[in-house]
Amino acid sequence: MASDEFIFTSESVSEGHPDKVSDQISDAVVDAHIGGDPASRVACETLTATNLVVLAGEITSAEQVDYEQLARRVIREIGYVGTDGFDADTCEIMTRLVAQSPDISQGVTTGQGLHEEQGAGDQGLMFGYACDQTPELMPLPISLSQRLVAKLAELRKQGTISYLKPDSKSQVSIRYREGKPDKITAVVISTQHDDAATLEQITSDVREQVITPIVPAELLDEDTVYHVNPTGRFVVGGPSGDCGLTGRKIIVDTYGGWGRHGGGAFSGKDPSKVDRSAAYMARYLAKNIVHAGLARQCEVQLAYAIGVAQPVSVHVNSFATAAGADSLLAQKIQEEVDLRPASIIECLDLKRPIFRPTAAYGHFGRKAENGLFPWEKTDLAARLG
Repeated sequence: MASDEFIFTSESVSEGHPDKVSDQISDAVVDAHIGGDPASRVACETLTATNLVVLAGEITSAEQVDYEQLARRVIREIGYVGTDGFDADTCEIMTRLVAQSPDISQGVTTGQGLHEEQGAGDQGLMFGYACDQTPELMPLPISLSQRLVAKLAELRKQGTISYLKPDSKSQVSIRYREGKPDKITAVVISTQHDDAATLEQITSDVREQVITPIVPAELLDEDTVYHVNPTGRFVVGGPSGDCGLTGRKIIVDTYGGWGRHGGGAFSGKDPSKVDRSAAYMARYLAKNIVHAGLARQCEVQLAYAIGVAQPVSVHVNSFATAAGADSLLAQKIQEEVDLRPASIIECLDLKRPIFRPTAAYGHFGRKAENGLFPWEKTDLAARLG
């Protein structure tokens, strides 16, 4: 391999993966509370295991929610109905939810704590990233990985491939030359299936009905390696095959490892938590910088102290693809955009029940059911340019 070549790999998992089942339940709880009380404070973690769901965390809200029925509805919509080991109607559901700590609450409530205005819900650093590899300004490996498992889910729900079950995973490896995608070297698909389905049938259907419609043919050649259900069998899946936890797929949720991650999970958190809202804002800023033609790729870092409104730092890295200095881009961001948590929430209109759809197939580079997620809009580009 030449010195200017490298191979990069990203993975994704489907909505039926146990960690994603957990994420979707947690975000359904966020939506249920915010939908009835936009001022709700929610930090809900979910554990899923064989015939068991446990919800734990801190919630302060005027909205009353039937957590058991909500969790069962999410599991049912994912597709775990009449399934051995994990079933929407028969699994045990436990709740351990208490009110938000008053020590945290005073830091994120206007007029309380050491500072008058609403501060960040926690300390931390958040990254946002964008690049010109795809129309949605995302790295190509994660974009393709997300679309592959989404296609599997579509075919399963339509009944086009009748033996498919909810749990699946994908992985795409791409060779880059001079910083641009040149060739897909490997595609990996693992999908849960009925016991009667043969590996030969699964391989043929996945190649023809999943990979071919999604993966660009010009990036494939006779040397591309395909691994379909490489263990040979994937009947036991979902939470009955592996314990699931909220927030354990943060790289799948973001940029597939291409852009950095600050470590904070998104799902189960209301937008007062900057782990979520500031990461969305950082993506919004990075995407608008690239869309404006100010850089071919861009990473924005925001960092906060708990209870303090203004970020402690704003950093931009264009990876030497910008015409000017990165420090000038950071300065422009701070001149044009109010990065205090309350202003981020208002700018991106986050006090709405829009979060469960983000909990599978990635938070970035996607459209919501009724249009773009607000952090995917490019309405800031003209002001930055």
